[in-house]
Amino acid sequence: MIRASAYTFKILRFDRKEPGDKARFQSYRVRIIPGLTILAVLNRIRDEIDGTLSFRSSCRSAVCGSCAMVINGRIDLACRTQAASFGTDTIILEPLPNMDIIKDLVVDMTRFWTMYEKVKPWLYRSGPDPEKEIGQTEDARALIDQFVHCILCACCYGACPVISRDPEYLGPAALAKLERFVLDSRDERPRSALNEVNSEHGVWGCDTALKCIEACPKNVRPTDAIIDLRKRLFIDKARQFLGIRK
Repeated sequence: MIRASAYTFKILRFDRKEPGDKARFQSYRVRIIPGLTILAVLNRIRDEIDGTLSFRSSCRSAVCGSCAMVINGRIDLACRTQAASFGTDTIILEPLPNMDIIKDLVVDMTRFWTMYEKVKPWLYRSGPDPEKEIGQTEDARALIDQFVHCILCACCYGACPVISRDPEYLGPAALAKLERFVLDSRDERPRSALNEVNSEHGVWGCDTALKCIEACPKNVRPTDAIIDLRKRLFIDKARQFLGIRK
């Protein structure tokens, strides 16, 4: 027989549309059974206890990334995190850092998407469109698999210590996505395209603190991408210095 246990959920509440509203924690006492996810609990609180609670969710399968938040001090997806996995009956839920709060656990991701768009995250073709899709070998596909797995949940963006001091930093998700296309055998963007990230707001702004790797729910490892992009820029500079033609 499965037994339910009472848990206390402390959720950060704030509504920027309400003049004078101040961020504060509100507690909810909920009985849960083993295996229940944080997202399931949030749905229950909203549906049965407090209909004013706001949060994002969609797929419930760790695919869309919309339910990213801070759970007991750790950034993760609410849909894949079990409430009973922390060894405590008190769960604290907060919105992702480095972004303004819209309401409760919902954050404004405008800057995240702005930085993402700057790296031109699509296949770049310099020639005419082919009559049929361009083939790709399994080995070529394997080179980009790590970065294809990114679901744009912004967990890495929220965890990044650089963004907290430099809001113009592109961020780990955008740079990982750039690496995904740079490595793609079908992409024809010129090497000079990397000059757009050759700055302190780009690849050189990273502290290599590895917080993005720790936060990523899909093991994308954005720091790997940043280090590789740095190497490419360094090699290009060395070739120019030595007069080596590409």
